[in-house]
Amino acid sequence: MKTIAFFNLENLFDITNDPKTNDDDFLSTSEKRWNLRRYENKLFKLGLAISSIGKTETETHPAIVGVAEVENAKVLQDLIDSEHLKDIPYDFVHYDSADERGIDVAFIYDKTQFTVTDSAPYSITLIDENGLVDYTRDILRVSGFFDGELIHFLVNHWPSKHEESNIPKRMEVSNKATEIIEGLKAEDPNAKVIVMGDFNDNSSSDSVQALVNNNALFNPMESLKSFDRGTVNYHFKWDVFDQFMLTHNFLDHRPGTHNFDSANIFDPDFLKQYRGRFKGQPFRTYAGKKYKGGYSDHFPVYLLLRTVPSPPQD
Repeated sequence: MKTIAFFNLENLFDITNDPKTNDDDFLSTSEKRWNLRRYENKLFKLGLAISSIGKTETETHPAIVGVAEVENAKVLQDLIDSEHLKDIPYDFVHYDSADERGIDVAFIYDKTQFTVTDSAPYSITLIDENGLVDYTRDILRVSGFFDGELIHFLVNHWPSKHEESNIPKRMEVSNKATEIIEGLKAEDPNAKVIVMGDFNDNSSSDSVQALVNNNALFNPMESLKSFDRGTVNYHFKWDVFDQFMLTHNFLDHRPGTHNFDSANIFDPDFLKQYRGRFKGQPFRTYAGKKYKGGYSDHFPVYLLLRTVPSPPQD
């Protein structure tokens, strides 16, 4: 059994000023007083969390981890070089996007289990309420052989939930994801696709439903949202914004292929606030400008894939 994970890392910025990105909040001179000690503490904790995802079921690290809110390739390299990940043969795929906050998505993978054959970023041109061009995160597609089987991955981070004007923008990104999947299926009608990300919408929303229905996808996260459980908590209300969607051929159970087993939220106690009025919510790095020293404001999610053994040869 193999683990595929997705984790929004909550503003993983380095400590160096980049004039091309809006990283001023993550400098030692900012109100947040971001510095090397805090950066290294975050890397240590994120590495611990990532190395633990799915370990109860598989007894090992995730084979693939999609991530969101990374500033650049340097922070990804620092992450896979951190204490809990340095002995895992991880590599990553990352492209800089035009997102105004300077944060991107990326794809981390175990080189002994996954071989990248092709990858590409897909930008989305949005228009804001003033008629100006607005930038958001690219969708990252990574295609390759996962233990010998060709699988395509789409890593997403859709526009924020907390602005009403972003509702049509999320639908535009949903349509772009559909366009990518249609392109893959035009080349191979049986293409196996896993869509993952922080969609800033629940599974019942119009944008996610459009993606599922337009591409005949299966969303195993639909049943995970409840009154007292989710991946993010806003104003004491749980949502499952972090999700996976799969093409239905992951349910075929053909010998020698990867098949869907289960999906879940990774929310052990060490990732939670352990006291106070926010007890049980994600133990985040910052609450506003106040440093908390935690992991992220999202819980990771993960998918377990099982390989059906091939019949013995005569």
